Amino acid sequence: MAGYNKSDLERRMHGAVDSLKGDLGGLRTGRASVNLLDPVTVEVYGANMPLNQVATVSAPEPRLLSVQVWDKSNVGPVDKAIRSAGLGLNPIVDGTTLRLPIPDLTEERRKELAKLAGQYAEKARIAVRNVRRDGMDALKIDEKKGEIGEDDRKRSETEVQKMTDVTIADIDTTATAKEKEILGK
Repeated sequence: MAGYNKSDLERRMHGAVDSLKGDLGGLRTGRASVNLLDPVTVEVYGANMPLNQVATVSAPEPRLLSVQVWDKSNVGPVDKAIRSAGLGLNPIVDGTTLRLPIPDLTEERRKELAKLAGQYAEKARIAVRNVRRDGMDALKIDEKKGEIGEDDRKRSETEVQKMTDVTIADIDTTATAKEKEILGK
């Protein structure tokens, strides 16, 4: 253990929030989001590639995604990949462009997605609490080794707790906003 490192703890806590934002970005709401297709991989040139490496994704309208495939021979594989990705999207092929109308979400599906958003947030909170625990442990070890005094340990523990509180509040705010967006409130 390398001892207490505030910037490392901050970086790890921010990492948990960034990871949460990425997870939430992939959850479908009633609106078109280019991030919706991030998990889609396409089998082209004998390999699986992320969709964004074979096409440009845009959201020209609030309820429509447009996928501009760069190589005409990849239109079929891209269409197949989007249909089989379990996103409930059915592309309409128009030359090298695929149009994806975003269907309405059922109330039941909205509730499932909101619950999933809550699970993602809890995963992020747990990650932040683990980082907090690591920081507190490092401080106790530093004090035992005589590298810091009791006052410094207590001051730093307060700092770690403040960082944790701020990060958890950020997670709660982010998740609540996404849940409201999903539920259309």
